[in-house]
Amino acid sequence: MRKTSIFLVFLLAPVLSILLLIKGFPAMAESLIIPTNNINDEINVMRQEAESLGDIVFQLAETVNEQQQVFAQQDEKITKLTSVSSEQKHLSDDIYEQKILKILGPARYAYLSDYSEIKIFDLAELGYRGCIAKIKLFDPSVFKVVLAQDTLGKLETTSSAAKRNNAILAINGGGFYVEERNGASYAQMIGNTVIDGKLVEPFKNDDGLFFAGINKNGELIGSVPKNQGDLMALNPYQGVSFLPVLLKESVKMPIPEKWRTTKQPRTIIGKYANDDLIMIVIDGRQNDWSLGVTLERLQDKLLELGVKDAYNLDGGGSSAMYYKGQILNRPSEGRERPVVNNIVILR
Repeated sequence: MRKTSIFLVFLLAPVLSILLLIKGFPAMAESLIIPTNNINDEINVMRQEAESLGDIVFQLAETVNEQQQVFAQQDEKITKLTSVSSEQKHLSDDIYEQKILKILGPARYAYLSDYSEIKIFDLAELGYRGCIAKIKLFDPSVFKVVLAQDTLGKLETTSSAAKRNNAILAINGGGFYVEERNGASYAQMIGNTVIDGKLVEPFKNDDGLFFAGINKNGELIGSVPKNQGDLMALNPYQGVSFLPVLLKESVKMPIPEKWRTTKQPRTIIGKYANDDLIMIVIDGRQNDWSLGVTLERLQDKLLELGVKDAYNLDGGGSSAMYYKGQILNRPSEGRERPVVNNIVILR
């Protein structure tokens, strides 16, 4: 009987649970009801905020679109201006080139490659003669300063250095003197020489000596450096030393008194306003050919030629210009003088 009662309790338990749940559900349901007014208010607020945000986004989109149109118009204008500027510069360069060529006269020789353009002109003035080379460097690496025999202390003629390096053009370079070291002759460069961006020897502060050459962009550089920092600030790629500076920004520089009125053979390196290089060799000490020129008179001639900057390299018997297998000028000693370094333009 007891087992039967227990069985009935287990059998009826689910039913009793359901009845109790049903009886208590209204009270539970009342506690779970959320006021709909509050939900509607929140929804309305969110809807309003969303609409406001949508208006802001739309306005931003319109602003961005307007800015894009403005930028597109400005970009088009800039492109047109750049094109016009480029055309004007090209036209200006052409006009300047024709002006310089008119001053120089007809070219005696002309050379053109992917690396450089060279034009050679005769220079014939009252009392002196010489040669002028005008050079456009398309690749600055073809401009080189080369040591005599590629060795410090040695000497070599300009034509020998040119042929050895397969150069199309060459002139003598910086100043030097010869002394005896350990029982042998040693050619010592004066001032400072840079080859491939490096000082060949420790910096020397030789008062009044300039450094002149090119930077890696092929632009002529030059100054009278007081220390190595001054020199390296020029970002030199190739260069040599001598004196004096002749022109800076088309202004004549002071000439030392003992150099002013002496007629001598000369070697000059300079540049035009368009960065074309100019190299000049003037013969001298030959009464039947060319007496030479004073530096003061040479300054005036350089200005006549339109030269902007110019530097006086080693002259006298050292002055020589080589082009395509021959020396173009007449060295004062009747033959080339071996020098300590040369400036070459490679093929």
